[in-house]
Amino acid sequence: MLKVGVLGAGHLGKIHLRLLNQSEKYELVGFYDAFEENANKVAAEFGYNKFDSIAELIAAVDVVDIVTPTMQHFECAKQVIEAGKHIFIEKPISNTVAEAEEIIALANKYNVKGQVGHVERFNPAFTAVKDKINNPMFIETHRLAEFNPRGTDVPVVLDLMIHDIDAILSVVKSKVKSVNASGVAVISDSPDISNARIEFENGCVANITSSRISMKNMRKSRFFQKDAYISVDYLDKVCEVVRMKDAPEVPGDFDMILQNAEGVKKQIYFDNPQVDANNAILDELETFADAINNNTTPIVTLEDGTEALRVAYQIIECMNERK
Repeated sequence: MLKVGVLGAGHLGKIHLRLLNQSEKYELVGFYDAFEENANKVAAEFGYNKFDSIAELIAAVDVVDIVTPTMQHFECAKQVIEAGKHIFIEKPISNTVAEAEEIIALANKYNVKGQVGHVERFNPAFTAVKDKINNPMFIETHRLAEFNPRGTDVPVVLDLMIHDIDAILSVVKSKVKSVNASGVAVISDSPDISNARIEFENGCVANITSSRISMKNMRKSRFFQKDAYISVDYLDKVCEVVRMKDAPEVPGDFDMILQNAEGVKKQIYFDNPQVDANNAILDELETFADAINNNTTPIVTLEDGTEALRVAYQIIECMNERK
């Protein structure tokens, strides 16, 4: 079992601690939190071993799970990597693209593995259909959340939209050609609602909307490709695949047939895969353990996290230009 320690014991950090503690692939050694009052409270309530410094924790483990505020990601990652330990780092990978690129360079230099916590890649609704998403040419996503003061220190693009940016980049096998975006700061100092249009070199277009001032929660994506429409509901963990094929000569009574203006007939049929319940956070942590033990590439690489951050900042820059 890999010995693991957690940096940061806030809301998400406590979830990671609980899951790592129950995982059969890790031995949870303990955690470090810079806020002593919170660290003492977590140690007393859950019985986790509390370290007095980052250096002491790093020395005691094989893997460090970084769940600190984003501003601290780079310095924590740098210290961990230079000690020769593997890193799991929450999204976004860092505060700037330059920091993310340096994290990649350090990981290569010290020959350690890294994975970024883009948890929607492990959402069972997405994993059930990912292999069916083949060369999508139009993508539409909506990620809407009710207002929560936690996370409003960063633009909604880095708080929410980056989840969909990463998922889209994982299925569109083409470089970004252009980005257009607009956003509005309603409650916070930074945009609370944003829409972005990403055009790829292969002609694919992604239209992404994110809001943290919605009246209801929604996390849905729709992928359109030749002869197929695929929808993913990340929140309710359901998916739908609607395909089209040439209509049979003699349709059945219940066959759904469409005919276009040229007289071509197509049959609509549903090809919905089974969605197996899982804990996405536990899965992302345990697949990282597999990558370390088997010396394979992590599912969400440091490069993936960097590209998602790069596109996110292109969107933010575009919004700033419109002010």
